[in-house]
Amino acid sequence: MKRRSLLHAAALSALPAFAQAQSRFPNKPLRYIVPVAAGGGSDMIGRTVTERWGVLLGQTIVVDNQGGGGGVIAGQTTAHAAPDGYTLMQGYVGTHGTSPATRKLPYDAVKDFTPIGMIGATPNVLVVNAQLPVKTLKEFIDYLKKNPGKVAYGSAGPGSLTHLTMELFKQQVDSFMVHVPYRGIAPAFTDLIGGQTQAMFPGLAAAMPHLRSGSVRALAVTGTKRHPQAKDVPTLEESGFKGFDAMQWYGVVGPAGMPETIVRQLNETLATVLKAPDLREKLAVEAVEPTPMTPAQFGDYMRNDIARWAKLAKARNIQLDN
Repeated sequence: MKRRSLLHAAALSALPAFAQAQSRFPNKPLRYIVPVAAGGGSDMIGRTVTERWGVLLGQTIVVDNQGGGGGVIAGQTTAHAAPDGYTLMQGYVGTHGTSPATRKLPYDAVKDFTPIGMIGATPNVLVVNAQLPVKTLKEFIDYLKKNPGKVAYGSAGPGSLTHLTMELFKQQVDSFMVHVPYRGIAPAFTDLIGGQTQAMFPGLAAAMPHLRSGSVRALAVTGTKRHPQAKDVPTLEESGFKGFDAMQWYGVVGPAGMPETIVRQLNETLATVLKAPDLREKLAVEAVEPTPMTPAQFGDYMRNDIARWAKLAKARNIQLDN
C-alpha cells in the first residue's frame, strides 16, 4: 500500500515536467508562407534563411509558396492562422509597405500581424538607358528640365516600389515623366534597354546584370549608405534628397496575438542565423544586406514605411482600388 502511494506521488510530481515538455516550442514543423511563386529572389531568400533557422530551432521549417493577389492570399492565410508560432510569413515591402499605402486590403497590415524581425534589405537604383546623354544625377535632372514630357519611365506595375520611388523622385525634382507600368520588372527592362523608356528605379539585384553589360547606367541608389556591390554609385541622401532611405526589404511576421516568449525565441534565433558569414554571402546574390532588428524595431519600421508611402500616394493621387 505504501509502495503504491509512493508510485502515485511520483507520477503526479512528473506531470508538470511532462506538460512543460509537451508545450515546449517548437515541438513540430513550422509553416513559412512566402507570398510569391516558387523560384525567384524572394523565394530564394526565404528558403536560404529557413534552412538554417530550422536547424537552430530543432524543427523543419516548411516553405509554403502562396503567390497571387500581390501578397493578399498569403496575408489572409497568415492573419487567420492560429497565433501559436507555427505559421509565419515572409512579409516584404510590397505586403507591409506599398500595398497598404495604395489600396484597401482585406486585413490590417499592422494590427493583424505580429512582427518577428527583419531579414535584410537591398536598395533601389536609378538607372537610365545607356544612350541617354547623361552620366550623373545632376545631368539627368538638367535633362528632365530641358525636355519636359519627353522622358518616360518604366515600373514593375502600378503601386510597386519601382513606381512609388520614381514618383517620390519626380516630386522632389519637380519634373514630369510619363509612367509606363509593366507586368513585372523583366519586360520593363526590355523596353528600357530598347529605348522605349528612358529611366527606371529597379532593385539593385535586378539591375546588376544590365549594369555589368553596359546597357543601362546607374546614377544613384536609395538607402543611407552606399552599397558594397555599387560603391561608385552615390546615394540620393548624400546627393541632397530626403526620404530616400527606403529600401526593398524582407522580414518575418506572424498572426496577431503571438505569445511574447515565442516571439522572443524566434527573433533571437533569426538574429543568430543572420549573423553567419555564409548567409551574408548567400543573400549577396540578391544584393540583400542582413539587417537584424528586435520585434519592436521591426514593427516601427513597417509602420513608418506604410506611412511614408501613404503620404506620397495621397500627394500624387495614387489610389489603386477599383
